[in-house]
Amino acid sequence: MRNLVLAATLGYLLLGCATAPVRMRADEETAAGQASQEVYVYKTVGGRELRILLDYPPDWRPSDKRPVIVFFFGGGWNVGNVRQFKRQAEYLASRGLVAARADYRVRSRDGVTPDKCVEDARSAVRFLRMNADRLGIDPRRLIASGGSAGGHLAACTAIDNTVDAPTDDMSVPTTPQAMVLYNPALDFTHERLIDRIDGNKELARKISPTLHLNKDSPPALIIFGSEDRLKAQGDAYRAKAKTLDVRADEYTEDGQIHGFFNNSPYMERTLIAVDKFLASLGYLEGEPTIQVPSQ
Repeated sequence: MRNLVLAATLGYLLLGCATAPVRMRADEETAAGQASQEVYVYKTVGGRELRILLDYPPDWRPSDKRPVIVFFFGGGWNVGNVRQFKRQAEYLASRGLVAARADYRVRSRDGVTPDKCVEDARSAVRFLRMNADRLGIDPRRLIASGGSAGGHLAACTAIDNTVDAPTDDMSVPTTPQAMVLYNPALDFTHERLIDRIDGNKELARKISPTLHLNKDSPPALIIFGSEDRLKAQGDAYRAKAKTLDVRADEYTEDGQIHGFFNNSPYMERTLIAVDKFLASLGYLEGEPTIQVPSQ
């Protein structure tokens, strides 16, 4: 464990302030020679502490200003946990990023609807930026990522006017500099999604990333299996992005269904695509180091 010095208040680009982050014991074992891990409480709500786990590169120091990627797990806004993107986080940390995995409230544990999940994701991004100096990250090089419901949350961090926790410091922006979206839901006005928020059309529009796409939206890599029924939403997002001259790269795995990227060899294939996308933006250097296992 690295012993980070935690200040009582930390400015984000000299704007706003934050309460001191609470560092917890890492909840996963780290093999010798791999990135170290830290766990922080980024928010307490409804009596529950929401934690964010950070994987650091082996040569990381607190004085660094590393790019940071934050992952949000999938699970239909109902279930899931931060272990989902463990392998992706460890790999990207080995490539030089600080890789975060954020917990958030879900229906099965907390009785919440998806808009509260969005609130938590935006709070997590604000936590990272407000504490950037102590976490050794660059708040101007933040990548939001996630799968399925988590991909939706990642995309919602790029919305300027949506739902936010009333306790958040609104002077701290949530818009990432890039997004890596694994089979995300992108339009909550769809009938199969709006039922999750009791048919609330106004709220559905607020948490529909495609409806908020604009010329300043961050570049994105959108990953789908060709047989995923949500792929149509990804196609619509990319079509609109093209009209706005916003970069939205596509990775499609032929014949695969929702969540295919969780297992080999597709985990490795998609990670190579992620690596190359982030390298094209200047966040990584060199060629991918991960190998696709032989079949």
